[in-house]
Amino acid sequence: MNYTELINQIDFSKGNGLAPAIIQDVQTQKVLMLGYVNKESLEKTLEEKRVCFYSRSKNRLWTKGESSGNFLNFISMNLDCDQDSLLIKVNPVGPVCHKGTDTCWSEKNSRTNIDFLLQLQNVIEERKNNLSEKSYTASLFKKGINKVAQKVGEEAVELVIEAKDDNKDLFMGEAADLMFHYIVLLAAKGYKLEEVVELLTQRHK
Repeated sequence: MNYTELINQIDFSKGNGLAPAIIQDVQTQKVLMLGYVNKESLEKTLEEKRVCFYSRSKNRLWTKGESSGNFLNFISMNLDCDQDSLLIKVNPVGPVCHKGTDTCWSEKNSRTNIDFLLQLQNVIEERKNNLSEKSYTASLFKKGINKVAQKVGEEAVELVIEAKDDNKDLFMGEAADLMFHYIVLLAAKGYKLEEVVELLTQRHK
């Protein structure tokens, strides 16, 4: 996604130059806080990869965590249907609320290792939408679906080979490689892990 174009689409006039931004943990999907942004704060967010707001009380740009160190590392953002509010997904560092709680609603924001798969999926989607990035994942998407499918096949064979031996490190390494390329293949086809889970859930019933 071209975020510069997205920013230019935002209707700031409804909020006198500001737009509300809902902040969501990319791993747990928990809503963390609500802040306000303007064009300049969003441009700074993209530049520094840390969410920057416009503080109405301070009347200036304010990067969350600039004094506490509890930054909101930027992952992605989407514009709503009315083009006047944003959903910004982040990887938070420490508690989000100034009172020391995980969220501004005093809710617990606990993570599990499985949540990382959703974060990884989002990162892979970002690479798919920004093929100009110099990354291994972006290079796979550039080569097309056949290459991505081929890599999944290669990793599956390597996992089977390692399964015949008794080396946990090698086996788990190949399992991780297969999982990664499997998610890349899903993204290349336009599908998500959630859809696979839903199918498994239906089968379980």
